[in-house]
Amino acid sequence: MDTTPDRPVTTTPDPSHEPATAEVDPSEPAGSGRADETGRADGADGGPSWWHRDHPTFTALSGFFAGLLFLILVPGVYGAVLNAVVAYDTAERLFPYVLVALLVPAVLLVVPRTRRFGRYMALGMVSTAVVVLGVGGLVLWILVARG
Repeated sequence: MDTTPDRPVTTTPDPSHEPATAEVDPSEPAGSGRADETGRADGADGGPSWWHRDHPTFTALSGFFAGLLFLILVPGVYGAVLNAVVAYDTAERLFPYVLVALLVPAVLLVVPRTRRFGRYMALGMVSTAVVVLGVGGLVLWILVARG
């Protein structure tokens, strides 16, 4: 399939998309004076130039992985702290109160400013639970079936 255009294509640069210019100190090592789109050098705003919090996928990815970590770490750390602080029987009785931590994603879903992050956090929590329970059920089924 031929993708050559029948006539030449001419493009004119958009004047609003001028390249960013930043003054670079020649005494700095190579690569440390790179500027991002706004003309700020690395570290000028406290982070590297590739760290764009306003990027559309930043909230989704950070919310998803926050949900994954939340579901894994919160019950584990809560159980470890309870076991270290109180007796085993008391820790066993108090462990169901970790479910109160589920209010965090619920509040994030209600507040309009954090609703998108909360949705992806809930998605991360639900998908982690589905994978863990699915794999656990499959392993249990295989072990019981093999006798």
